[in-house]
Amino acid sequence: MASYNRVILLGNVTRDPELRYIPSGMAVTEIGLAVNDRRKNSAGEWIEETTFVDVTMWGRTAEVACEYLTKGAPLFLEGRLKLDTWESNDGQKRSKLRVVCDRMQLLGGRGGGGGGGGGGSRSPARQAQGSYRQDEPPESYGSPPSETPDNDIPF
Repeated sequence: MASYNRVILLGNVTRDPELRYIPSGMAVTEIGLAVNDRRKNSAGEWIEETTFVDVTMWGRTAEVACEYLTKGAPLFLEGRLKLDTWESNDGQKRSKLRVVCDRMQLLGGRGGGGGGGGGGSRSPARQAQGSYRQDEPPESYGSPPSETPDNDIPF
């Protein structure tokens, strides 16, 4: 049977990205994305539900994300699901589903300024409103995600 692994998300960044480099020199960053869903329950009342998604970015995409994204920034991204599995210090098997970002679209301006307007020159924030393709992550990537306490809310 054929399979297809694609994820498209639109949400808000939950923490400032931090850029790291693996030994081969490739850039990597991990961000959190809050995706809101508004729907009616069985009683007909509107309820809002937020889903928090961990996202990994590689290469130039990671560098652009660290340069232009901050906590609360809106972000549109496309990627694929990846299941990380590892064994914790106490010997229990753990797993976590994350998104590996292939492309992202920055929304909004740097510093929260709205869009619009013409003008001959483009500011760095306006230049950032473009689509960025993900470099291929190295095959050796498979380290377990950093564990954070369940009560540590990212915003």
